Amino acid sequence: MADRSAPVGVMDSGVGGLSVLAEIRRLLPHESLLYVADCGHVPYGEKSPDYIRERCRRIAEFFHARGAKAMVLACNTATVAAVADLRERYPDWPLVGMEPAVKPAAAATRSGVVGVLATTGTLQSAKFAALLDRFANDVQVVTQPCPGLVELIEAGDLNSPLLRQMLLGYVQPLLAAGCDTLILGCTHYPFLRPLLADMVPAEVAIIDTGAAVARQLQRLLLARDLLADGPAREAEFCSSGDTQHLHKILPLLWGASVEQVSAFHL
Repeated sequence: MADRSAPVGVMDSGVGGLSVLAEIRRLLPHESLLYVADCGHVPYGEKSPDYIRERCRRIAEFFHARGAKAMVLACNTATVAAVADLRERYPDWPLVGMEPAVKPAAAATRSGVVGVLATTGTLQSAKFAALLDRFANDVQVVTQPCPGLVELIEAGDLNSPLLRQMLLGYVQPLLAAGCDTLILGCTHYPFLRPLLADMVPAEVAIIDTGAAVARQLQRLLLARDLLADGPAREAEFCSSGDTQHLHKILPLLWGASVEQVSAFHL
């Protein structure tokens, strides 16, 4: 049986998963967190499912070697491509993935029109199509792929004129279609909430799934009697890309300075 004090492994193609990590820390402050940013291979959204599955397998092996008691795929594209494969490989390991918030958005909309901002990979997936079939029968869902946003957020750009122009270009067609609810279908996009709030009317709801993922992790750990009961260690960060860049961007996105970022070479 895993140790309650063992870390929870959280991964993303880059820094977007920090939005989910923050929700986990908020709900489960006693959990020790090990975060892998696969920055050497970002973005996942334009890569093949086979490529993403291989990356996720390597990161899962790393988490296993480090004794992680659970794994969170804090990336919609990685979840679509790899969560079923990982659950087959590790049937007894708590695994939590992401999925766009189609169900709560369908319940929240008053106009009957829901907009989705997501990566190309998420929007083209069979899993996303199944979500629409299951929960969006009575609403119109308007999807908007957002190429380029992830790369700007990875660079630490949350407010440049270029970013504003790009984001506005993605949001305007959704508003023009009558959307009163926007789904943030990529874990990078919650970092753009302040910008989005300036671009959309106050009555438009903006929904992401970070808090729901934290609650699902809590449920799985509780069911296995694995919730930590002591003080958490400082969150540990690893990157397959430029560790100095991640070190510099963490205060902006994580909200605290980090003493060290380790290299992840797999």
